[in-house]
Amino acid sequence: MPKRSIMWFRRDLRIGDNPALLEAISSCDEIVPVFILDKKLIDATGTKRLAYFGQSLRALDESLGNKLHVMVGDQVDVLTELMKRYGATSVHISTEFEPYGAARDSRVEAAGIPLVRTGSPYAVAPGRVLKPSDATPYKVYTPFYRAWCVHGWRKPADTPKKINAVTPLATDRNFPDWPLPEGTAITPAGEKAALERWKYFQKNGLDNYDEGRNLAGIDGTSKLSAHLKWGEIHPRTLLAPLGESKAHDTFRKEIAWREFYADVLFNNPHTDKDYYSPKFAEMRYNKPDAKFDAWKTGKTGYPFVDAAMRQLLKEGWMHNRTRMVVASFLVKDLHLEWQLGADFFMEHLVDFDVASNAHGWQWTAGTGTDASPYYRVFNPIEQGKRFDENGDYIRKYVPELAHLSAAEIHEPWLFLDGYSKGYPERIVDHATERLESLVRLQEIKADKPLDPRA
Repeated sequence: MPKRSIMWFRRDLRIGDNPALLEAISSCDEIVPVFILDKKLIDATGTKRLAYFGQSLRALDESLGNKLHVMVGDQVDVLTELMKRYGATSVHISTEFEPYGAARDSRVEAAGIPLVRTGSPYAVAPGRVLKPSDATPYKVYTPFYRAWCVHGWRKPADTPKKINAVTPLATDRNFPDWPLPEGTAITPAGEKAALERWKYFQKNGLDNYDEGRNLAGIDGTSKLSAHLKWGEIHPRTLLAPLGESKAHDTFRKEIAWREFYADVLFNNPHTDKDYYSPKFAEMRYNKPDAKFDAWKTGKTGYPFVDAAMRQLLKEGWMHNRTRMVVASFLVKDLHLEWQLGADFFMEHLVDFDVASNAHGWQWTAGTGTDASPYYRVFNPIEQGKRFDENGDYIRKYVPELAHLSAAEIHEPWLFLDGYSKGYPERIVDHATERLESLVRLQEIKADKPLDPRA
């Protein structure tokens, strides 16, 4: 019998720049490629992300010559059965660092299944970048970025020229059928699509990324976040060709933000749901009501906010600038806890990443790792004027305002024709709610006056 090893795919749905796959191939005559469907994760995943994931699995299968085992069941049971069936002596994986994945892998190992860890979804694995002074993790992004660059990363791994894989049984081909919800449209999934998008972005967006990335109405970002989330492309592949220009360095910094948040979650695993700064749990928050529903459906009466939320509902993706604006609006204008928004994003984002989502929300909410915390409040009107000057982004997603000019579209309430097509009135007054958010902040500050009644 040929020597065999199992390659257990998870968040690395590609064959290029995949060190775990290369290690599995080099360790045996034939690999057993497998993906195990996890019911708990599937139940917690929104329909758009499931549709994308299903497409990505089929793309990986095609890259493997239609040899991918797609199994259903407990990971320990599935791996035990495959090892016995094929005489495999090891299971190769890319290291997981998120709380759920790390706990799952520990459970598998505790059951006696030998896991061989090679590589990770990051250029620099979480926990590696430490302060030289006391070997503790960084809590602020900018010094982390400098140390991350000094630490450096390996060049991309080779793509295997040939993959000898066993042929699965018909009963091992349990590809899910997750249709895309009607009225939605998502980006193409898979490694090939990721590489094509990266090639396009290098030619059309990378060299002016520092300017184009904030403009919501143009195709100025890489749009590789979903590909990175599913491991259809590795950050090393993106870092390798970058130079030292301002645009290239800005893009490198965005990759580092993803790695910083992964590092923060690794060192503070409770912060996927809990406050990084515990004092903010004591703040006065409103209870979700009809205003929260208006935020979720893109009917707040603030055009830039509504365009972004409707983009999320339709495409399962949202421009990064508008992610900050809608998050600020939820926390600072509606006075709701950031977890409500993070959970809504988890339901709808195709590129949902637990670390980036939780800590992106906490950064904007002012409750996380940030040197300029809670008193930063995004003005949804001025943000729209600045980053969607002509209103093209708003017109694309808010057809009730498409008839307005660039001078009118950001404040339709000032013009006679602003509400003629059924656009909703503002659910709050931003100027008033900004002041209210600062009052609530003052209530929990350490230097607040003591209550004489206490």
